[in-house]
Amino acid sequence: MREGASVARLTDRMRQFLDEPRYGVLATINGDGSPQQTVMWFAREGDTIMMNTLRGRKKDRNIARDGRASLCVEEGTTYLTLSGTIAFEGDVEQGRADIAKLARRYVGPDAGAEFAGQERVTLRLTVDKVDAHGFEDEG
Repeated sequence: MREGASVARLTDRMRQFLDEPRYGVLATINGDGSPQQTVMWFAREGDTIMMNTLRGRKKDRNIARDGRASLCVEEGTTYLTLSGTIAFEGDVEQGRADIAKLARRYVGPDAGAEFAGQERVTLRLTVDKVDAHGFEDEG
């Protein structure tokens, strides 16, 4: 794969990269067209990216208005920018289960209880485009 190539699909190496507990920067679109960015926990589920947020936050409102988004995940000069659309899963119990899953991924096996009383929203990014840097040995 050419350095800095845009592709439509994740490769196995990219999936492995995303499976490590790295942080991602989620970009959504504000009402005035400017970007809004947030550091996020995430988990890859197939070729979809699952994230979670407290209902009512800025990114939640932005996505409800315009589902286009991107997530950039990096380690040094190796990074992926995943662009696509985000769908909400509004089920509160599913949202709590998903934030607990993310907490265990990032914090440890006993994490997640602190989110039990919160109204959480699960975000699922369907990846339409992958901008890959540092994966040049593929292809």
